[in-house]
Amino acid sequence: MPDCPPRTDAAARSFLRGCFDAAIDAVRPGPAVLANLPDKPEGRCIVVGAGKASAAMAAAIDAAWPDVQLSGVVSTRHGHAVPAGRVRVIEAGHPVPDEHSVEAAQAMLAAVAGLGPDDLVVALISGGGSACLALPAPGLTLADKQAITRALLRSGAPISDMNTIRRHASGIKNGRLALAAAPARVVSLVISDIPGDDLAAVASGPSIADATTPADALAIIDRRAIPVPRDFRRHLLSAPPILPAGSAEAILIASPGQALDAAADYARRCGIAPLLLGDALEGESSALGAAMAATALAETDRPRVLISGGETTVTIGPEGAGRGGRNTEFLLAFALAAKGAEGIWAIAGDSDGIDGTEDAAGAFVSPDSLARADAAGFDALATLARHDSYSLFAATRDLIVTGPTLTNVNDIRAVLVC
Repeated sequence: MPDCPPRTDAAARSFLRGCFDAAIDAVRPGPAVLANLPDKPEGRCIVVGAGKASAAMAAAIDAAWPDVQLSGVVSTRHGHAVPAGRVRVIEAGHPVPDEHSVEAAQAMLAAVAGLGPDDLVVALISGGGSACLALPAPGLTLADKQAITRALLRSGAPISDMNTIRRHASGIKNGRLALAAAPARVVSLVISDIPGDDLAAVASGPSIADATTPADALAIIDRRAIPVPRDFRRHLLSAPPILPAGSAEAILIASPGQALDAAADYARRCGIAPLLLGDALEGESSALGAAMAATALAETDRPRVLISGGETTVTIGPEGAGRGGRNTEFLLAFALAAKGAEGIWAIAGDSDGIDGTEDAAGAFVSPDSLARADAAGFDALATLARHDSYSLFAATRDLIVTGPTLTNVNDIRAVLVC
């Protein structure tokens, strides 16, 4: 149990890391799948899925059902694969889809073809699946989808806008995978990384259709000036909406709120009162970092830990960027706004273990972070402006490196105020 006020910087860091680890442990794929298995089918079970947790989820169901005629294929990010027994695992591109993403989509459609009403399709869906599963819609090529994805990532668009475009730029998302499996029963087990836990939005809903239309996608493209091919624009203008598959059902098996509740429980066990600020915080990472620092500075009920989640964005201008992700950008902005105030520490990290495209989950901030950055030759404000937060925290040795956690409920942030 950490001391609070902490006698050492190490005690504060240990407490915050404990909050982070407790949150991750609460949403591990294996136990979540086992607690939510559907009834066994009379016929075959075909396992499909996409996302950073899909391989670990598939391994759990394969081990749980040795007596079921089971096969299938799932797609996960490169480096996030684990053996899944009778289920084939394909590693694919993220955050930009690659040729393996297309291979996975084709393999899944083939796996669910020709099924009967006694068969069961279990769709294992988690964050990251939008990129790991890609089948270009009419008027698009893989190169087009890659270019659109890169433009969206640079635009600072919220995940809801990104996934609306993705689902209508796809030949397998927005419920199309479930439609291809008819007349088999389809059950989706979903680990949510989406603010508000809209299950149709996770991985852009390959097995779950939503209420958005091609016109909605086109409106976002125009509003954010996302370049798209002319043929794809024509497709959006003429494409009919996708109707949900009547036999499809979806179960939320792990969520951001569940992770944050576990972090709060850990804090209480340590004798520190938690304040949950919400699991769906969005907006520009640097703006939220500054706002969170202001909240911490104003906190009078101490000791206290401020816990939050969600998915922020980083808008990259035409000048490009250095190295960093949304969590390290949040933390650098937090440190600048906190100005080295005594008794304030913070942690922020992506629950999947990868912040953006770097090898760190996130980082720590302590009262002396800016002083140590200055000693290492970094102008913190200029570093934030060029989106190079990873480099600064690498130099101060404040990065948190977990490796792939094989789950994904988005960002986990905790601020300790003593």
